[in-house]
Amino acid sequence: MIVVRAVPADIPRLLKFRTDAASWLSAKGSDQWSTPYPPELLIASVSAGEVYLFHPTPKALPVATVTLDRKAEPVLWSEEERGEPALYVHKLTLARPGGGQGLGAAILDWCGDQAARDGAKWLRLDAWTTNTRLHAYYERLGFTHLRTVDDPAAYESGWVAQRPAAPCEHPFHLQPADNGQEPGEPRP
Repeated sequence: MIVVRAVPADIPRLLKFRTDAASWLSAKGSDQWSTPYPPELLIASVSAGEVYLFHPTPKALPVATVTLDRKAEPVLWSEEERGEPALYVHKLTLARPGGGQGLGAAILDWCGDQAARDGAKWLRLDAWTTNTRLHAYYERLGFTHLRTVDDPAAYESGWVAQRPAAPCEHPFHLQPADNGQEPGEPRP
């Protein structure tokens, strides 16, 4: 699996990942991601180099995306937690949601490895407050639920969890940022 940082030309594909996932979730009875994601926030994350795309082969289209950053939402994380070295997982999305092939778990392992390489103590995430199936999935993957912020007016994604950042073997190879490819094209 090849991992590349998203570039601005990838934004339409990233938005499609989200709308496809929202449709899949809606069919399962969840309102997660029913509100369109503000494009300006996505543009900022892509510009900051925080958004990654996962390609099964060098010439293939991406099959997943994740945002990995140091942004701890103050409404979710305590001041003490925000002071600890951590990386935060956002918008982990598969092109074909519900595939059941272990790709989400492998991406989270990669994120944990990146966090460990970065000197972080924790890999953290938040999940849609009402998506209990997703909560159980994260707990099966070793995340410990810390609390749920139950004020949807403040934040709809209020279930927060963490697991220790840890180096691991994973099937992903991060491509260097400057690889001579045109933006938005599959990269070797």
